[in-house]
Formats: sequence, structure tokens, C-alpha cells
Amino acid sequence: MHANTDSEVSYVSSPPRRQAYYVQSPSHESTPAHSPACSPPHSASLGRHSRESSTSRYSGSIKPGGSGKINPNQAERGEMWREEGIIKEEEAGLLEEEVDEMEERKGLPRRCYVLGFMLAFLVLFFFFALILWGASHNKHPIISMDSITFHNFVIQAGTDASLVPTELSTLNSTVKLSYRNTGTFFGVHVSSTPLVVYYSQVVLATGNINKFYQSRKSQRSLTVLVGGNAVPLYGGGSSLSSTPGKAGYNVPIPLTLNFTIRSRAYVLGKLVKPKFYSIVQCSLNLDQTKLGTKVSLKNSCRYGN
Repeated sequence: MHANTDSEVSYVSSPPRRQAYYVQSPSHESTPAHSPACSPPHSASLGRHSRESSTSRYSGSIKPGGSGKINPNQAERGEMWREEGIIKEEEAGLLEEEVDEMEERKGLPRRCYVLGFMLAFLVLFFFFALILWGASHNKHPIISMDSITFHNFVIQAGTDASLVPTELSTLNSTVKLSYRNTGTFFGVHVSSTPLVVYYSQVVLATGNINKFYQSRKSQRSLTVLVGGNAVPLYGGGSSLSSTPGKAGYNVPIPLTLNFTIRSRAYVLGKLVKPKFYSIVQCSLNLDQTKLGTKVSLKNSCRYGN
């Protein structure tokens, strides 16, 4: 019996690679003596302590040379360590949640700052565009009619395109005018409707102004050819004559010259692009005795917007 106890002690005292577990049989009588599951009462006591130690995460293996018993103070410390570990894990989780909430609270004002900055930028941009539009709207271009020269005027009998007999009119003239851009910080793109010369309500001649670009604070002179060839009068020119000595030859012929000039400025790209319309109406007389002579239009025209 003493020899067996020494062997058990030597077995327990040997450095274990794995934690030893002992199984207590219900009765010593029912188990043969040579069964490896048999163990003395000391082994059963050690087995109970081993099972209890296996339930704790901090109960380590039996130290070599020890008696195999677990100190209650160590068990209490292991339980305390386990509880402290759980508390620390919970505290770490709470800290992470608090950090996330703080980041969310910090992120919301940051987004508000970005939105506020964008809104303020848009307001300032449109306010600046409105100022530019107001400043450019008052910079209307100036049109000045200079003169008109009638080169020839002919009235003759003929037929129109449908072979209807009528009198035909041929008129060739040159109109001179000037265009001035008063804008201080923008240029303008200029186009025009056809220049039309009327006798009563009959169109005698037409002419076109080519499109052009006028830079800021500058002006240019324009020369436009206005003419009409074999224009049917349909009885409207019964009192007209281009033959010297005939009735109506020495009588000045009242004519009207009308056209509209369109100007567009691109002040801020396509956002601010004011338009200007200049309507010109001139009343003049055709004196066949002064063909080839310039006729001043400075006091004969009206200008509208």
C-alpha cells in the first residue's frame, strides 16, 4: 500500500505535459485491483479538485512537486480575475460605443459646415452675377446714322414673275453708320435685321449687315449696300418717274429706312448674357437731281430700344 502511494506521488510529481484527470469508480469492490481506473482515496480527492479546477478559465495545471490540492484563495483570485476580465470587456464595449457616438456627433456639424459653405458660396455667386447683370444692363450700345448716297434710280415698265404688267423700280444706294460699344468690361456680338427702304408700303431696296464682334469701349464704322433690282410697284409708283422732264421727276420722293440691330454680351459665360436691341427709323427724301451726293441722316433718324 505504501509502494502504491509512492508510485502515485511520483506519477503526480512528474512534470505533466497534459492536465491529469482521474475517474472515481462507484465501488472499490466492483473494480478489479489491476484495473487502470482504480485509484486510492487520495486520487479520488484529487480528481474532484481537478474537475472543479477545469470549470475555471484561470485554474492551471497542477504544479510539479505539489500535493495536487487547489488553494481556496487561488480559486477566489481566479474568479475575481474572470469577473474583472468580463467587466473590462464590457467597459471596452461601452467605450467603443461612446467613441462611435462622439464621432457621429462630430461628423454631423462637419456636414453642416460643408452644406453651409456651399449655400453661402451659391448665394454670393448669384449675388455677384446679379451685380454684373445690373451693371451691364445699363451699357447700351450707341448707333449713329451718318449718311446715305443714292447712286441711281430707275422706273420702267415691265412684268413681274407671273407676267403681270406693272412698273418696275431699280434703286442702288449706300448707307453709312457707326456702332459704339459702351461696355467697360465686356464685348458684344452684333447682328442685324435687313435694312429696308420703303416707298409708302412698297419695298424698294434692302441690304444686310454682316455679323461682327465689338470689343469693350470701342466703335466702328459700317458701310452697307442697299439696293433693289426690278421691284414690282403694282400701281404704287404711278406718280413716280425717272425720266428728266417728265412730271414727278423734280419732286423729292419720300422714303423710309428701317432696321434693328441686336447685340449680345457674355459677361459671365452663359449665366449673364444681356441683350440689347437698337431700333432705327429714318425718314429721308430722294432727290433725283442729286444722285451720287451724300445725304446726311444725323437729324433724320429716331432710335429706340
